[in-house]
Amino acid sequence: MAQIITMPRLSDTMTEGVVATWLKKVGDTIKTGDILAEIETDKATMEFESFYDGVLLHIGIQEGQSAPVDSLLAIIGTGGEDISALLSGGTVTETKDEKVVEEAKPTSAAVEIPAGVKVVTMPRLSDTMTTGTVATWLKKVGDTVKEGDILAEIETDKATMEFESFNAGTLLYIGVQEGDSAPVDTILAILGPAGTDVSGIAANYKVGTVVEAPKTEEVKVVAQEAAVAVQTTSGRVFASPLAKKIAQEKGINLSQVKGSGENGRIVKSDVENFSPSAVATPSQAVAEATNAVVAVKPFVPAGEVFQEEIKNSQMRKTIARRLSESKFTAPHYYLTIELDMDNAIASRNMINGLPDTKVSFNDMVIKASAMALKKHPQVNSQWREDAMVINHHVNIGVAVAVEDGLMVPVLKFTDQMSLTQIGANVKDLAGKAKSKKIQPAEMEGSTFTISNLGMFGIQSFTSIINQPNSAILSVGAIIEKPVVKNGQIVVGNTMTVTLACDHRTVDGATGAQFLQTFKAFMENPVTMLA
Repeated sequence: MAQIITMPRLSDTMTEGVVATWLKKVGDTIKTGDILAEIETDKATMEFESFYDGVLLHIGIQEGQSAPVDSLLAIIGTGGEDISALLSGGTVTETKDEKVVEEAKPTSAAVEIPAGVKVVTMPRLSDTMTTGTVATWLKKVGDTVKEGDILAEIETDKATMEFESFNAGTLLYIGVQEGDSAPVDTILAILGPAGTDVSGIAANYKVGTVVEAPKTEEVKVVAQEAAVAVQTTSGRVFASPLAKKIAQEKGINLSQVKGSGENGRIVKSDVENFSPSAVATPSQAVAEATNAVVAVKPFVPAGEVFQEEIKNSQMRKTIARRLSESKFTAPHYYLTIELDMDNAIASRNMINGLPDTKVSFNDMVIKASAMALKKHPQVNSQWREDAMVINHHVNIGVAVAVEDGLMVPVLKFTDQMSLTQIGANVKDLAGKAKSKKIQPAEMEGSTFTISNLGMFGIQSFTSIINQPNSAILSVGAIIEKPVVKNGQIVVGNTMTVTLACDHRTVDGATGAQFLQTFKAFMENPVTMLA
């Protein structure tokens, strides 16, 4: 029996996904657990596995293409099975004795959505979620909602998660009350201009209902799509992620490689078989032309203007959006302090001298931060329009650089971990992040963030707060330099850290007191072992 596979929502903020790579092709035999494709979300590129056995009968989204969540991704079934009804929009239903494919039926009269009104549906917050329960509404009908505001806490099949608004307006209607459950995509709420009558939408909206905006809006959308189509033909280099990786490793300019894939797309074999000598670069062509006329014309300097357009990944778009929102909505200020690292170096050498023990300076920074946050919980807070939330649990996010972006795995209940436990967990999560194995749940729920660029030799820097956190700690390199101790100039080791704070929740004195406590732990590591 054929199974429709849809574009999964692999993160809580994902609205569309890009198929980075298909690892199976039409006609391949699929087993439960096989990796079908790599899906690029707004947070990471993740492997997507099959939950069914069968044969891959249809691929609905090609490599490099993006599509909204719940779009037709693939169909798995029995070899030779007729799937024409599914491709034309049919649905699969089950009777007591057999499964039947129902032909697609025309929808009832479309519901017209007034300009500025947005229908918010029950989101799929995990890849296996089919229904959700509204645990708590954080907004009520009549409240003004801004983009990024938390509308409600929704209980999924895996966790209770905050659901933020992607639109601004007035909350006009609530479709699922606190404690009630509803299937994914049913109407959750309606946002729009204050005073708008949405009773007709609320009464007639059903899953799959066609919604129409006024005709003027439709024309506007078509115009925007046409503009995008023009932009995508402006010299972009289309290549598979694997081809790009191999080209980067070999130092090959992809603009010189002829693609043999669909629509001229460059694939692995094109890069592996590429011969630079067979291609005359623009600079070579200019040189030849110049030499040919040098006897009759004066030399004219010729250079090569070369640009490369790289499509923004979902992760890069989200990083740009979230950091811009943080920088321009949260009033940042910065506090910098220098640490004496001599005792930390000696303590680390002693700890790492023990059998099967490995502790990094970053592990010590994380531990000291967690203990300082317990003493200064206001730094471990979140800003909301109606209240300031003080977190008495400590979940520290650790920034990890990955290809094409930055990910922030979260150490849950960090204050309860030992130094060695912190080290093991950071290594495990960072490895998952870099190998695309990390799960959305492992990147959620941070209350404080640490960004360390010391391994790159950066002495000091400032970071943008990872909202909804109120602070982020930027950690520089350990520097050997002359310092004054007991009135004498001696060689010492120092490290500079900078705390970026949201002034709405963390006052200057509060941030300074946190750094004093952090400094005391780092300069006397034995106090972290008590």
